[in-house]
Amino acid sequence: MPSPTAYGLFVLAALTLLILPGPAVLYIVSRSVDQGRAAGFASVLGVTTGTLIQIAAATVGLSSLVLESALAFDIVKYAGAAYLVVLGIQRLRDRGEVQLDREPRTLRRLYAQGVVVNTLNPKTALFIFALLPQFVDSADRVWPQVLALGLTLCALGLLSDGTYALVAGAIADRLRRSRAQRWIGGTVLIGLGIAAAAVSRPTSR
Repeated sequence: MPSPTAYGLFVLAALTLLILPGPAVLYIVSRSVDQGRAAGFASVLGVTTGTLIQIAAATVGLSSLVLESALAFDIVKYAGAAYLVVLGIQRLRDRGEVQLDREPRTLRRLYAQGVVVNTLNPKTALFIFALLPQFVDSADRVWPQVLALGLTLCALGLLSDGTYALVAGAIADRLRRSRAQRWIGGTVLIGLGIAAAAVSRPTSR
């Protein structure tokens, strides 16, 4: 484990970065505004699961291979970008309301989409590899420290993203039955896809 001082600084740094809206937050907000609190929380759980997958990959060193390989990085980047754009187009074309009897299925689908979105989000890997190593003691075993810091990051992200989902869900209640829901949700998803496609692979110096 990192020292108490390093761990405390990590928590402070992580909270500061998580509070600032990023792609994952914007995705969660778009789902919350589009379909309400339940959809937002399902997306939060999916995004958090995606972060856990990225943490697991970082712990065993797989993410570093993706970051070092231009081809692997581009495959992950464009797959994630295309997925977001497809979701956005589907939402813009969807003119119907979600039926209550289909809500469990819809929430499972939103959870699965959140997992895919964040697992294929190269910015998450960049965030993990830019932040975590600064708080790891190289004199001790590295992988347990990466795992502990990663799980802490997931817990903090769950709290932060859940708050965004709660607030955005309240806004969604006022937009219910409005076309603004469909256009806001679809446009944000397409915008996130375009932004994800523009992410550059870090170059070694």
